[in-house]
Amino acid sequence: MATTKAGGTAKNLRDSNPKYLGIKRADGQKVDVGQIIVRQRGTKILAGKNIGVGSDYTLFARIAGTVRFRTKRKTNFDGRASKRAIVDVV
Repeated sequence: MATTKAGGTAKNLRDSNPKYLGIKRADGQKVDVGQIIVRQRGTKILAGKNIGVGSDYTLFARIAGTVRFRTKRKTNFDGRASKRAIVDVV
């Protein structure tokens, strides 16, 4: 006979660290060179004028200026048109 009662295994107690994704600078805010504007997974928001794209699709400012968001109609590969968000630094 066991000295202690059998305990079940806990399978769902692990959790990953937060990734802090999202828009870091709003429309109309001033940015300096290299400041992060958007952290994202994939290209949900496209890079426009004076915007650089990091290896993890992070959008950052290439020049100092003001952040501007805009939308554009873009044709998908299957022929359907969709609206896509684009960020610029002017």
